[in-house]
Amino acid sequence: MATTTRTTSSAARATRPGYRCSECGWTTSKWVGRCGECQEWGTVAETAAAASGPKTVASAPTRSVAQPIGEIDVDTAQASPTGISEFDRVLGGGIVPGAVVLLAGEPGVGKSTLLLDVASTTARAGRKVLYITGEESAGQVRLRAERIDALAPSLLLAAETDLGQVLGQIEATDPDLLIVDSVQTIASAQVDGSPGGVSQVREVAGALIAAAKGRNMPVVLVGHVTKDGSVAGPRTLEHLVDVVLQFEGDRHSRLRMVRAVKNRYGPTDEVGCFELTEDGITGLADPSGLFLSHINLAVPGTCVTVTLEGRRPLALEIQSLVVASPLANPRRTTSGIDSSRLAMILAVIHRHLGARLTDADVYVSTIGGARVTEPAADLAIALATLSALENKPVPVGTIAIGEVGLAGELRAVAGISRRLSEAARLGFTRAVVPPGTSGPAPAGMTLLPAANLAEAVQRTQQSLLPQTRPDA
Repeated sequence: MATTTRTTSSAARATRPGYRCSECGWTTSKWVGRCGECQEWGTVAETAAAASGPKTVASAPTRSVAQPIGEIDVDTAQASPTGISEFDRVLGGGIVPGAVVLLAGEPGVGKSTLLLDVASTTARAGRKVLYITGEESAGQVRLRAERIDALAPSLLLAAETDLGQVLGQIEATDPDLLIVDSVQTIASAQVDGSPGGVSQVREVAGALIAAAKGRNMPVVLVGHVTKDGSVAGPRTLEHLVDVVLQFEGDRHSRLRMVRAVKNRYGPTDEVGCFELTEDGITGLADPSGLFLSHINLAVPGTCVTVTLEGRRPLALEIQSLVVASPLANPRRTTSGIDSSRLAMILAVIHRHLGARLTDADVYVSTIGGARVTEPAADLAIALATLSALENKPVPVGTIAIGEVGLAGELRAVAGISRRLSEAARLGFTRAVVPPGTSGPAPAGMTLLPAANLAEAVQRTQQSLLPQTRPDA
């Protein structure tokens, strides 16, 4: 009797239902409303319990047997350039055969335009490209291709939303490159759920990845993003693909940037810069001109710094405007700059330089739609604000690089030599930098080391210092 009871209990445990998160795959024995791994709500659902013991048995190799690592052919893993230099820069030289690339970005940012340009350039190089559009009709894509001069005989276009039809198109055309725009619009009739759902995205991605690996065919998938800017759909989609690219840019600006969030074949600190116009999208090998407007003019309220976007140094102009405020709580408005960072810099200016900004509105902005995300621009923001307050310009040919601490000290930043070389190339002759900057100055440039913010202002221009200081 005891044996029967133990057997029944074991069977009950074996058939006890489990719960799995549809986003990250986390499992639990009890239902919960929030995943304990990825912290997503409403993604934990009941799954049938797996029977005890393994289900998969060994089988003979279907493709090739294991070989010594030194005898593996590396030619099949060499990247093939697409012809778009900025796109190839981010990918690490080009697209590797069999690689699956996910390009994500906000609606209207220019993803389809960029990939249509990539497709036409690849097709003109003698390779066959299959472009699957699920969001637009074939006629709409044709009109865009005519507008950006992307018509090529080897560029094949099909408007499909069924996964079976897409796989059939691949079988019929045998392309050298496949582009799917977008993965959220393709659905399989064999899987329940609406297009873009978790189950559908997994099925579509899995089928296309299998086709890419089996045919040694590179695939580029277009993905949507959520409100917070992350890739829409299950998180496993990002784990399955080989490369994840983020396409960024303000729709009111011409500048577009492609960043590598994940790259199994190259670096993840490269950034590609593009300019989006009515005639299409073009790569910018030297994008600094988009971020400078008064490089040879002495204008109050402006200061130039050099930021690092990945490995690429970009000269960036900071503009500031300080006006008397009739409000009890003056405005602090920013564009392209973190508002909390500006508030900290204004507090340091008030405390250590005596500049009275409590009764003034302060507006700080960047040029060309650029976004400042690193503290190396702190000194330029401070000097631009002081220049606007005193209505006296920073001398022409001067750049400012450095992080400002709460004690008013200047801290060193990474990549200072690359920043200075870029500034010297653009014609700047003076650089206010933190103390201890290593390496010789570029030809024609004078370094002005400053230990704190007050010393940096003195090095820049004595007249920028306010006439009053706070009480001790």
